[in-house]
Amino acid sequence: MAKLSLFAKRRQRVRTKLRAKGSLRPRLSIHRSGRHIYAQIIDDNAGTTVAAASSLEKDARASTGATIDAATAVGKTVAERAKAAGVTHVVFDRGGFLFHGRVKALAEGAREGGLEF
Repeated sequence: MAKLSLFAKRRQRVRTKLRAKGSLRPRLSIHRSGRHIYAQIIDDNAGTTVAAASSLEKDARASTGATIDAATAVGKTVAERAKAAGVTHVVFDRGGFLFHGRVKALAEGAREGGLEF
């Protein structure tokens, strides 16, 4: 068995705790890379993605790069799409990333867009 990195351990620990707590709510899962940020709302019970947004999309490319402004725009976009799909309450899955900078900006953007977590 391969040894997990500290990041992989933290990701696994966070996701396990979220699944134990909020199994009734969909999960707002994020991933950030050096260039982009991605967000998707996942219904774990059905195993489907309800809504998704990223900084790769055409309307988000105006603010190029992985900046805090781009993360806020992605958060607002995913919140709008989730509300259109009928989702208002989610559980925030930071995916092992620390709640700081772009991750925090995405969360604030989603809250401004109308998601509650």
